[in-house]
Amino acid sequence: MNEIINEFIEYLIGTKNYSEHTATAYETDIREFVSFLATFIGSNVDLRDMARADTICFRSYLADRGRRGLAHKSTARALSSLRGFYKYLAKHHNIKNDAIGLISSPKVPRKLSKAIDPSDVANMQTAILDTEGDEPWIAARDWALVTLIFGCGLRISEALSLKNVDVRARPDVLRILGKGNKERIVPVLPAVYDAIEKYVAIRPFGNAPTDELFRSVRGLPMSPRMAEKVIEKIRNYLQLPDYVTPHALRHTFATALLAGGADLRSLQELLGHASLSTTQLYTKVNMAEISNIYMHAHPRALEAKDE
Repeated sequence: MNEIINEFIEYLIGTKNYSEHTATAYETDIREFVSFLATFIGSNVDLRDMARADTICFRSYLADRGRRGLAHKSTARALSSLRGFYKYLAKHHNIKNDAIGLISSPKVPRKLSKAIDPSDVANMQTAILDTEGDEPWIAARDWALVTLIFGCGLRISEALSLKNVDVRARPDVLRILGKGNKERIVPVLPAVYDAIEKYVAIRPFGNAPTDELFRSVRGLPMSPRMAEKVIEKIRNYLQLPDYVTPHALRHTFATALLAGGADLRSLQELLGHASLSTTQLYTKVNMAEISNIYMHAHPRALEAKDE
């Protein structure tokens, strides 16, 4: 089975254009199921065993994950990985299994996105200067990164994939390569370029046109984990809630645009969401804010409290 799984992962990366991170998650899920199946049937697993797995086997697998306390979201993803693997087996190895289609995924509640208060975003610049004042280029880099994510609504991976040539001459829009190698156009505010240019002007290395824009202390391309640590440091300094992350800056961008009158289709394009239903979550965020304002300000709501 190892050879078949490796073949599938190569297919995901080479043909389906999945990221290394996503492909690794698929591989982990599939290998875990194969390990479970080996225990379930009491022998090594081959393609015939994959074809013979029935609903009892799959439900036992889900029950086993439940006993181990694994989250519904994790199990839903694992089942999705497994379905993808079976589709590949049917198409490329003529291995069919109808039982997998009879298994329902655990229901995962969709959480409302949490936006950061705009005043807290503004205070982040002061926090960066206070914590990184001894290294002006690091402080400039961190503020440029915060401003870019917040100003353009980028995923952290998208921001870190930008190269110097992408932002030189301050183009009105950036071409962003998002999930699934889907390209989208994102307009850029002058304030974003101002922050980037201040950083680039004092950056000690990484100035070649094809170099990644954001660099680590050692001059290497900045990693997503490094960016997360930047926001963690700011969050701890300002004593902000745990939900303040790089991705929360993207949520704040989306919520602000929706509150300002942006339509859902335009917001979907700007965020690079494959499905409009994902973008629609922001309407719930906005309605939650509107409801809160109503309950605290509307005369009839205040009358109801007094009764």
